[in-house]
Amino acid sequence: MNLNRAYLLLCGFYTLLILIGIIAMLMGGGSLTAVIQLGTGAVVVIGLWGYFLDRGFLNPRMWRPLAGLLALGIITQLLAVFTANLSGTAMTWSLTTAIFSVLPMIFLYRYGDRDQPLWATAEEIEGGKILSKLLEEQRELKVEKQAQGSRAIVRVRKTDDTYLASVEREREGSKEAFEERFRCPATLAFFIEKFTCLTVGDFTTEYMDAGTGPA
Repeated sequence: MNLNRAYLLLCGFYTLLILIGIIAMLMGGGSLTAVIQLGTGAVVVIGLWGYFLDRGFLNPRMWRPLAGLLALGIITQLLAVFTANLSGTAMTWSLTTAIFSVLPMIFLYRYGDRDQPLWATAEEIEGGKILSKLLEEQRELKVEKQAQGSRAIVRVRKTDDTYLASVEREREGSKEAFEERFRCPATLAFFIEKFTCLTVGDFTTEYMDAGTGPA
């Protein structure tokens, strides 16, 4: 059995737990806390399937906070085991829940990293390919643009396997400068189009359509 198949079996196991929980609630009802736990577990399972199938489900910004919520739950349950006067059943339940929450917490934290291809749109992937190709020919890319009262200068270069974007922005007399690093070129394309007034097309015009451009 390879690792990927083992992970898919793990997803199947957690899915089965959710189905058992749903059946138990339908047969015997359940408290509001149980409903919340079951709903949270269902979302966790969606994230696990997305992580191991390399597919982006829902919003990437929600998965790391959810991983943090699981971590908080693990800590709370462990504290209860060692400090509260729990019955044997409650102690067993708390330990079991904490143990089974560790792996989903780790995987969801990784899943919530926006800097990976699974969260990129087709346009961002294509834009990343263009930027990556340009950086094979140029040591540094630099484009300046002014539009709708804002001005931006963006410099992009590649160091080893990391893309570095340096941005200088000016709008209504306010200036700011910052840098971001990315491993995935599609995320670099997303960042440029989301946080500056530039597009990947501006880099294409500067370096491909107009010649080599400055290095």
